[in-house]
Amino acid sequence: MKKLVLFLTIMFMTMSYGQEIKQIPQINVNGEGKVKIAPDQVCISATVETKGNNAKDVKKQNDEKMDAVLKFIKKMNIPTADFKTKQVALNPIYDYEKKKTTYNAAQTVEIVLKDLAKYDELMEGLVQQGINRLDNVSFESSKLAQYQSEARKLAIKDAKAKAEDYVSVLGQKVGKAYTISDNSQVYHPQPMYAAMRMKESADTAGAANETLAIGEIEILANVTVSFILD
Repeated sequence: MKKLVLFLTIMFMTMSYGQEIKQIPQINVNGEGKVKIAPDQVCISATVETKGNNAKDVKKQNDEKMDAVLKFIKKMNIPTADFKTKQVALNPIYDYEKKKTTYNAAQTVEIVLKDLAKYDELMEGLVQQGINRLDNVSFESSKLAQYQSEARKLAIKDAKAKAEDYVSVLGQKVGKAYTISDNSQVYHPQPMYAAMRMKESADTAGAANETLAIGEIEILANVTVSFILD
């Protein structure tokens, strides 16, 4: 009796295992969606930096320059919600060779400019008012989430079209999606010329030259989809 029970148990486990490892006919494909758009705003991170021997004087000079910068930004009619102070620092720097301490004050403001026609005027004015370091300039889209959604949908359509191409010669059809993996990354172009133009802008203040070539933002979506085959 015990042998019979053991035999039936082994048969049941074998049948269950066979059912568990039964493979589902499917095809795995990658899909890509691409959307190209013109940026409609630019994010600028700019810093006033001052160095000197006296901490109080260094901070005072730096504060005065930043005050002039903020007044200029307001004069450009940029909404208060579109600019803010990102970082404030006052640090001692000790020179071991000269055995002397100097001080470095820095304050960073981040500006979102939604009228790109004002870009050159804003950049030149920032330099004139005391900005001496540009940490970042990135051209962006205010509708990024919308375009990312479009790119993802295009990626899924691309994956399905590829799957249909592959299985059409086999006399099969593409069924429901079994798994979907999103491998997307979004990159924003970083115009390197912006930092190099700081001195040039200060030397040619008031010039009406058009120097902005923003190009396009390319939004890519990449997916891996497993489709069940009918």
